[in-house]
Amino acid sequence: MCGNNMSAPLPAIVPAARKATAAVIFLHGLGDTGHGWSEALAGIKSPHVKYICPHAPVMPVSLNMNMSMPSWFDITGLSPDSQEDEAGIKQAAENVKALIDQEVKNGIPSNRIILGGFSQGGALSLYTALTTHQKLAGVVALSCWLPLRASFPQGPISGVNKDIPVLQCHGDCDPLVPVMFGSLTVEKLKSMINPANVTFKTYSGMMHSSSLEEMMDVKQFIDKHLPPID
Repeated sequence: MCGNNMSAPLPAIVPAARKATAAVIFLHGLGDTGHGWSEALAGIKSPHVKYICPHAPVMPVSLNMNMSMPSWFDITGLSPDSQEDEAGIKQAAENVKALIDQEVKNGIPSNRIILGGFSQGGALSLYTALTTHQKLAGVVALSCWLPLRASFPQGPISGVNKDIPVLQCHGDCDPLVPVMFGSLTVEKLKSMINPANVTFKTYSGMMHSSSLEEMMDVKQFIDKHLPPID
């Protein structure tokens, strides 16, 4: 890994039960680590898939009165018009692309890799998928938004991921990242990539968290887009 991730420990990994022919890279939310999500993904794992849950570097976060905590980039606010840490988001995306490259070197082609994340991690996974030259198998974006959305041109993107399948999920009672922010993101995504491949699921009563129902939907999406090849 390069850049500001030098201080971050090695990712939490759920290894494939047999030879890994696909991978899921999942990015946690603000103030968290990869461990909780690696446990959650272990509960829905497929035997040929490797699950990689990196840990964000620790940095001061403006939103939390400059307290230091694991964070992929700085956050000043959680509304659609909040100022954004452009340099930090772009650097974090480069670090994720380096992680994808590492798996490709390990023998898993990028089109057999799903990128996912929760909240800030989901935001970073969307931004990375839309800006990378690596063709990916899909994105799982939970309780999140698209960062730097004004930096994307109007209309469809021309990159390798213009038809990428996206599963976006959100709790309809989310007090931190309102579900409206999620639906605005879906509309923007549908204008940028093949709208037929964008799925938006909301969960009644769910707050800024996950649920068993959501994890089953995530499993179904992963199984569909990363089928066994042997």
